[in-house]
Amino acid sequence: MGLSYLSCLNAQNSKLMKNSKYLYLTSLFTFLLIFSVFYQSHAQLQAPAPSPAAFVSQNVGFTKISIDYSSPGVKGRTVFGELVPYGVPWRAGANDPTTIEFSTAVSVGGVALSPGKYSVFITPEQSGDWTIHLNGKGNAIYAYMQGENVDAAALAKDDAVAIQVSPVMMGDNQERLSYALSAEDNKVARVTFGWEKVRLSFMVDTQVDQQMETFKAAFD
Repeated sequence: MGLSYLSCLNAQNSKLMKNSKYLYLTSLFTFLLIFSVFYQSHAQLQAPAPSPAAFVSQNVGFTKISIDYSSPGVKGRTVFGELVPYGVPWRAGANDPTTIEFSTAVSVGGVALSPGKYSVFITPEQSGDWTIHLNGKGNAIYAYMQGENVDAAALAKDDAVAIQVSPVMMGDNQERLSYALSAEDNKVARVTFGWEKVRLSFMVDTQVDQQMETFKAAFD
């Protein structure tokens, strides 16, 4: 009787110890999981993107124009001529492709463009006009890389339009790359790029008069 009681008691104690060990391991695992999630979230909060995503949009006439881009900083560097070499097409931003989107047909540089999204490239020059490329395929710059170099000829073949613009050199240094849209007369919009000491602008004709004529003809 005594031995049976002791055996039963030992079995119960062993079971309790196993349960306690299981509960301890479960609690430890839960704690580590929560700590890991908290640490990763905290690390993300403490490490903002070096080139934050940005977006600008403007309604002009009957057209919505939108630009998606990332905004790198100068960070004490010489941008054009060093970080961004002269004579080489550049992605006009950072991270994902810089894109401009038109909700209706427009005209840029005298070229008719269909509604849709176009990726933007810029070819800076040491002197003279710079080139702004609107890529009809929406490609990233990496689609035109040959080894470590950009195949400028292949990129140019996919231009929906290439605009020659005169850079305006500003006295003040602009730390963050940015794009701006101005509705101007609410028919022809101005798109402006700015970074470091450089400003570039080009016009987008939203063809308001042509659209008005189309609307009128529909009711005649």
